[in-house]
Amino acid sequence: MDWGNVTAEDLIDALREVDWSSPPRPLSEFFSRFTIPRSYAKWSSRLKCNLYYYRTNYFILITVILGLGFIRRPLAIVAAFLTALSIAFLNDSFAGTFSEKATRTVRQFSPHLAAKMRPPLTPVIRGRPSAKRAIYICGRSRWVFVFIFATVSFILWFVSCGLLTVLWALAIGLLVTILHASFRTPNLKARLNTFREEFRAVWRNYSEL
Repeated sequence: MDWGNVTAEDLIDALREVDWSSPPRPLSEFFSRFTIPRSYAKWSSRLKCNLYYYRTNYFILITVILGLGFIRRPLAIVAAFLTALSIAFLNDSFAGTFSEKATRTVRQFSPHLAAKMRPPLTPVIRGRPSAKRAIYICGRSRWVFVFIFATVSFILWFVSCGLLTVLWALAIGLLVTILHASFRTPNLKARLNTFREEFRAVWRNYSEL
């Protein structure tokens, strides 16, 4: 795949729809080889490739840096967790998996309530969905949960006075991520056909369906 032709919007859409349950790459591979990109085009292509390929590693890295910044602020840790959860709900795979597990857990105690947590049926016209499939969590639009968790986390940030701390920690985490993605030389695994096909399927939004 020519990562130079992948726009930032395409990359964000792919990261939103891709399955995040894959384990992180080994540390021996993550810190393997670093080189300076020779041009802006190669830097842009490398940055997008590494951000997608090492997405789980970067997520863990930023989480650890944020955790270190909140050691003395327990309330801020709760706020950070809710913020991360509200952001995670923007990912289709995470939202669907969370809803399925929550419904399955509730079904053990109340099958009637679990039935109400099912997502509404999508209208089908001529064998195809009438619109892009909406994501539901426990029978409600995921935007309801994103709004609730984001609002509660904002209040906790204000009460804990940890907003400045999280901004600094987040800035450091993002800076480290960008530096690593910029200088980590893409290896052969990042260019395998399975990896390229995985991204293409997400990037094209499964247009063949």
